[in-house]
Amino acid sequence: MFIVDSHCHLDQLDYQRLHLDVADVASKARARNVKLMLAVCTTLLGFQTMTAMIGRRDDVLFSCGLHPLHLDEPYDLASLRDLAAGDGVVAIGETGLDYYYQHHKKAQQQEVFREHILVGRALNKPIIVHNRRAHEDTLTILREEQASECGGVIHCFTGDRALAKKLLDMGFYISFSGIVTFGNAEGLREVARYVPLDQMLLETDSPYLAPVPYRGKENQPAYVLDVADCIATLKGLSLLQLATATTENFCRLFHIDMQLLI
Repeated sequence: MFIVDSHCHLDQLDYQRLHLDVADVASKARARNVKLMLAVCTTLLGFQTMTAMIGRRDDVLFSCGLHPLHLDEPYDLASLRDLAAGDGVVAIGETGLDYYYQHHKKAQQQEVFREHILVGRALNKPIIVHNRRAHEDTLTILREEQASECGGVIHCFTGDRALAKKLLDMGFYISFSGIVTFGNAEGLREVARYVPLDQMLLETDSPYLAPVPYRGKENQPAYVLDVADCIATLKGLSLLQLATATTENFCRLFHIDMQLLI
């Protein structure tokens, strides 16, 4: 079985108390059949630090971008494009809109989001979209900037079925995190039942949002197995079927030759 954690922040895990290094994290993940991780940065300086820390590994790919909550960090369009064009970088982001914490920076967030889509289209690399309390503006910008040309994924999806349908109709993938296992997330579980198997991804968003039974602890890529198990049950599939389909989806979206992973 081959499971992918399509969104984790490997540079933010606790290497003082819980893990020896990235190799240790990867070993724990592999023990649970999590054999590939997409390490997502939140700032351009952080991208360089993250890639230097992780180095070149067969089980880690990279995404490059500026998170909408880090707009005060150094950023310019040329630097984003240069870094995102590098080897091992398969996606742009995470990018998007977050009106929950920084409603006063809506215009700036929207401008940077549009620039990330521009880079994604120029490099033919999909975008990883963060969307919190900004559903309509997210949809509008994706449409206006023709984001379907490069494609992408709405990571850590928490919207409803109606929002999911609009995104799916645009060709976007929907990624589910540990939130789907939470006791109060029946609405999200209904969305997971609805989303077609061929447009679904799995993620941890570690070190955040640890799934049941690890809630309250630091999340890590190994725990994406619990997300997979939950969704397989929801969709009436075997874990192997769910794992195989979501790994194929990951490879299709991020232009990866699946034969190289086996």
